[in-house]
Amino acid sequence: MKVEVLYRPSHSIAKVILSREEEIQVEGGAMIAMSQDLKMETKAQGGFIKSLSRSVLGGESFFINTYTGMQDGNQILLGSPLPGDIAIIELKNQSYFVQSGSYLASSAGIQVDTKWTGAKTFFGKQGLIMLRISGSGTLIVSSYGAIHPVSLGDGEKFVVDTGHLVAFEEYVGYEIKKVAGWKSTLLSGEGLVAELTGPGNISIQTRSQTAFLSWLLPHLPKQMTYVSSGGRS
Repeated sequence: MKVEVLYRPSHSIAKVILSREEEIQVEGGAMIAMSQDLKMETKAQGGFIKSLSRSVLGGESFFINTYTGMQDGNQILLGSPLPGDIAIIELKNQSYFVQSGSYLASSAGIQVDTKWTGAKTFFGKQGLIMLRISGSGTLIVSSYGAIHPVSLGDGEKFVVDTGHLVAFEEYVGYEIKKVAGWKSTLLSGEGLVAELTGPGNISIQTRSQTAFLSWLLPHLPKQMTYVSSGGRS
């Protein structure tokens, strides 16, 4: 499998070239275009329970689409619903935690499972929902905005707003906490943060979906309600 990322960092797509009988697992809705003879099969990865867990807890599609190359050189173009970048992570018998919504695709042999971390609190956005990606092969993740890589040294700590966290290696230590006291958390515009402890690699995104929605929703026109009475409104 060969993967090339085009048009980065704002509107990236992944161009994947497959060999004959080579497979790639793709998140539902991520396929932009593909070779005419590429074979596609839709199934619940890991069985019904694991797939349901991914859908309900992870915010991902219930089903995974598996594309198989029918001849050398078959290609598929993949993209994210949000404008942003795409990163390629090569796994060698290791595991990553990937923020829900950032998983795009992976080669055959890589397992996608749900791991829920952090606290389920009054504000839903304060929980941190991650997918556990494990195995050996190619992992493709997407972001909202550009992807900024950070490499942590042994014992080094780094604090990331949970809305900006894309992925990190499983052995990186993590703790979900308030950015400060509850007053600062509520009034500062900052939510919960993830305190990460190295060694290990992490990826963060330069934009946050939650922050964008917080800005957008107040600017949307309010829906007008018409009440009909005696044929007049």
